[in-house]
Amino acid sequence: MPAAPNPDGARNANPAGMTFGALVAEDFATHGRKFFAQGFWAVFWHRFGNWRMSVRPKLLRMPLTVIYRIMAKVTEMLCGVEMPYSIPLGRRVKIEHFGGIIISARAIGDDVIIRQNTTMGIAALDDLNARPTIGNRVQIGVGAVILGDITVGDDVVIGANAVVIRSVPPGHSAMGVPAISRPRRGTAKSG
Repeated sequence: MPAAPNPDGARNANPAGMTFGALVAEDFATHGRKFFAQGFWAVFWHRFGNWRMSVRPKLLRMPLTVIYRIMAKVTEMLCGVEMPYSIPLGRRVKIEHFGGIIISARAIGDDVIIRQNTTMGIAALDDLNARPTIGNRVQIGVGAVILGDITVGDDVVIGANAVVIRSVPPGHSAMGVPAISRPRRGTAKSG
């Protein structure tokens, strides 16, 4: 069965209840208040891309769209992070290291840490909507690959170089190729 359609980016999908400026300030703090942190800039332009969608009418939004498209491409080239604005991104998402990161998820929750050489996206060309959903407080290890219409639950740790192609329950860790999930000590009970 084909996956449900992905968010289309037709509206501002930044977290509700916060202004653009407040989100940027929080993202800056999340990235250690380092102005030149590549992860901060990737998240900044993602937030900008969403914020511009709240500008009406479309004619007023057009110059902001040009700025977004140029800067998203510059960020992709200089920071090595590809992350379309159409992906709903939670609060305090930290791209801890930069380079080789392709994020094409259905949604990413709050307090997620993404490390370098991470790929999230489709598993096969026959269903372009089959993208992963990442929960809250997820730590994604270096070189991890997360593919398909799966859900990575809250409080999950994905190990370095893991290839995750099945959903991971909350409170588990996923390691290996293909990844095997196991309850993390103190966070989930096996039954």
